[in-house]
Amino acid sequence: MTAADASPLVLSLACEPAHFEGILDLQRRNLRQSLSEAQQAQDGFVYVEHDLPLLTRMAARSPQAIALADARVVGYSLSMRPSMGEWLPALQPMFEQFERMQWRGRRLGDFSYVVGGQVCVDPAWRGRGLIGALYTCIRDAAGPDVELCMTEIALRNTVSRRAHERIGFVEVGRYSDAHEDWSVVAWPWWDAR
Repeated sequence: MTAADASPLVLSLACEPAHFEGILDLQRRNLRQSLSEAQQAQDGFVYVEHDLPLLTRMAARSPQAIALADARVVGYSLSMRPSMGEWLPALQPMFEQFERMQWRGRRLGDFSYVVGGQVCVDPAWRGRGLIGALYTCIRDAAGPDVELCMTEIALRNTVSRRAHERIGFVEVGRYSDAHEDWSVVAWPWWDAR
C-alpha cells in the first residue's frame, strides 16, 4: 500500500499561501527543464513557470483547482480568463491563435472561455482520474456562462494530449512558434454539463 492509497483526497480551490506554495513545488518538479527528455516522454511535463505573486493574482480572477492529500498539494489545474493573457508573455502566441482559429463556424476568441493554464498531478497519484476531476472543479467554479475550456499542449507531450482527450478535449488546430509545435484543444462544456 502506498501513501496515495491510504490518504483521503480533497478537491478544493486554491486560496491560501500554502496552496500556492504546494502548486509551485509540484510545478518545479515537473517543469520541462527539470526533466530529461526520456522523463518528459514517459511522464509528460509542464511548460510555464509561475511565481507566488502571479498565482495569487490568478486566483483572485479565475478558479485554481487543487487536490490535497494530508494537506499537501498532489495535483492542480490552473485557469485564466482571456483578459489575463498579458500576465504571461510566454502564452501570448496561444492567445493570438485563439483570435485566429475557427471552430464550429466561430472564431475561438468569440466563445466564452477559460484557459486551462496548466495541469499537473504528482506521480504517486497519476492514473486515478485526477486531471478530469480538477478540470471539472474549474468548470463548476467558472459558472454556467462559460462555453469552453481551451489550452495548448506541446505536440511531443503525448502523455498530456492523451489525458486531455480522455476527459473530452478535442483538437481544434495546430501551430508552431520559435520553441514548440502546439496542439490547441478545447473541451466544450455544454457537452459535459
